[in-house]
Amino acid sequence: MLIVAKTGGNVLDGGVPPAIILDVAAILASHTLVFVHGGGVEVTDIATRLGKPQTFVVSPQGFRSRYTDQETAAIYTMVMVGKLSAQIVAALERQGIPAVGLSGLDGHLIQAQRKKRLIIRDERGRRRVIDGGYTGTIHAVNTGLLRLLLENGFVPVVAPVASSEAFEPLNVDGDRTAAYIAGFLKADKLVLLTDVEGLLIDGAVVPQLSAQEARTLLPKIGPGMITKVYAALEALDRGVGEVIIGSGLVETPISSAIAHKSGTVIRSE
Repeated sequence: MLIVAKTGGNVLDGGVPPAIILDVAAILASHTLVFVHGGGVEVTDIATRLGKPQTFVVSPQGFRSRYTDQETAAIYTMVMVGKLSAQIVAALERQGIPAVGLSGLDGHLIQAQRKKRLIIRDERGRRRVIDGGYTGTIHAVNTGLLRLLLENGFVPVVAPVASSEAFEPLNVDGDRTAAYIAGFLKADKLVLLTDVEGLLIDGAVVPQLSAQEARTLLPKIGPGMITKVYAALEALDRGVGEVIIGSGLVETPISSAIAHKSGTVIRSE
């Protein structure tokens, strides 16, 4: 079984949880895995310390994202690729797991079109149009490179940095990066790990949803979770078997998710 797992920045805050690394080792006994990571918390912290306070914008649909100008794009790439990806690779290899750190710039792994403009909602709820900066919309994934690594026993560790049509590094959302990778690979399962137990509605975890039910719930979902649900729907639309949104802070986070012992399972039907 092919699994794509993504760990969010809140889970990685303070380092790579040992439980995730040990769980990856157990999973590899019978499955193959692509590991995608976020790291927005670390990017914000380092950018601020470098004298570059970060700006966040909200789309009319409620998606919250980092506004990425050229300087922020450089810091984002430095932290995601040079720091976090390297830490995860080192943690995996300490457990005897062969791993390769990649960004979308490596081997045209993740190709995206740079956004020309962004439509955002200001503090008063009014719509504004601003320059798109260095953010992108993914349109292609080099599955040949990923399959080459998987077939030779490596775990690809992918940072959410895409390559533009002009080969510039672009900020792309980590959850949606994982969704596109899973979709292009036709993965059996996509696991999105976060710092809560799953999709919460009225304070309770929803154990299972159809894609249609998830679409109906989108207006009720807050900015911390809406991108994950939207990414789940994108993955399902591209042929992924199922998506599980679960906690990355439990003892065996990925194994528990794929066994439906924790989290919210979203399926096409």
